[in-house]
Amino acid sequence: MVKKILFLILFSAFVSQGNAQGIFNLFSKDKLLNRQNHDKKKYRWGYYLGLNSLDFNIDYVKNRALLPAESQDIEITKNTGFNVGLIGNLRINDYLDIRTEPGVVFNDRQFFYPNIEGTENDNVRDLKATSVYIPLLVKFSTKRLNNFKPFITAGVSTMINLSSNEDNPDDNSAGQFRMKTNSFNYELGFGIDFFLPYFKFTPTIRGVWSITDELVRDADKNSPYTSPIEKLATTGVFLNFIFQ
Repeated sequence: MVKKILFLILFSAFVSQGNAQGIFNLFSKDKLLNRQNHDKKKYRWGYYLGLNSLDFNIDYVKNRALLPAESQDIEITKNTGFNVGLIGNLRINDYLDIRTEPGVVFNDRQFFYPNIEGTENDNVRDLKATSVYIPLLVKFSTKRLNNFKPFITAGVSTMINLSSNEDNPDDNSAGQFRMKTNSFNYELGFGIDFFLPYFKFTPTIRGVWSITDELVRDADKNSPYTSPIEKLATTGVFLNFIFQ
C-alpha cells in the first residue's frame, strides 16, 4: 500500500509539471538543473502529508513470573495512521540545515490481553490518539547530484496527545486504559530531495523512539492491565512526502 501511494504521488508530481522534460531533467547527464538557487535561501517553508506505523515497546517488570497468569501476555495491534504538517528550514551551509516539522499525527493501536477472561470490554483496550507533533531536526545533505540530493536527519521531538486521559480518575477497573499526555523521543531518518521545475519534492522515512514511560498505572497495584509493565514507550516509522 505504501509503495502504491509513493508511486502515485511521484507520478502526480511529475505530471503536474505539464512537461515531460521535467522528468528527464532529474537524471539528465547534461545537468539541466531545476531550481538551482532553491537551497541557497536562508529560510525555506513547505508542507507535508504522510503515513505512520506506531507501535509500543514494552519492558516488563523483573519479577513478572510472580504476577497472576492473566498478566503474562500482552499483544499489540497497530494500524496505519496519517500525518499532516508544515516545514520550517534554516540553512546553515550547503550540507547542513536545522529543521522543524510541526504537525498533527492520527493513530490507532490496540492492547489485547488473551489470558483475561471475559468480553472484548475486558480483554481489549483501544487507544486512538490525535497528537500534536513537534520535532527539531538536523539535516545532513550530500552534494547535489544533478536534480536530486540524498540526506539523513537526526533529532528529538515531543508528542502531545490531545486524546490523553491521564487525569481521568477512572482506570482499567472501569474500562479506561490511561496514557500520559506528553512523550519525548529521538529520531533518525533519511530521504532524497528531488528538484522539479516548479517545486522541490522530498520523500523521507524516519524512525521514532520514545524515551518516556507513557503508562499511567491503575490504582490496584496488582492490576493485570498495568502491573506487569515496567515501561511503555512508543516506537514507530513516519513516511512523509514534503513539498517546498
